[in-house]
Amino acid sequence: MTSQDRAKKCAELMYAQDATTQGLKMAIDHVDVGTATMSMDVQPHMLNGHGICHGGYIFTLADSAFAFACNTYNQLTVAQQNQITYVQAGKLGERLIATATETSKTGRSGTYNVVVTGEAGRTVALFHGLSRTIRGQHFPEPADSNRDI
Repeated sequence: MTSQDRAKKCAELMYAQDATTQGLKMAIDHVDVGTATMSMDVQPHMLNGHGICHGGYIFTLADSAFAFACNTYNQLTVAQQNQITYVQAGKLGERLIATATETSKTGRSGTYNVVVTGEAGRTVALFHGLSRTIRGQHFPEPADSNRDI
């Protein structure tokens, strides 16, 4: 199994169990080792009292992209700490795209940056996540099979 095949299989298995991501109609646009791109349309129920996308939905999109990116190694991985900076508002009907990229992975700890963009590639939010690998795998695989064939 190649690293890319492993990443895609992990994403498929996670998505099948992820009621939040499915319920918000998020799509996995791309996944590869240490990276994931997800998107979501801003729907009327996602607007806050200012008529713009509630920050919690933007955070959830970024957090989901982060989760899919850090779970591409077939090792169960959870968030240890996350931070978000909102740059511009998300608008009704706009498709938001969150691109997560691994910046470092050492032992059980990983660092990821997520950029959330909107129309014309404008930056909506910047997210920084720290991950921690825990016990378990998404699917059974011998420990020495983490090499590309």
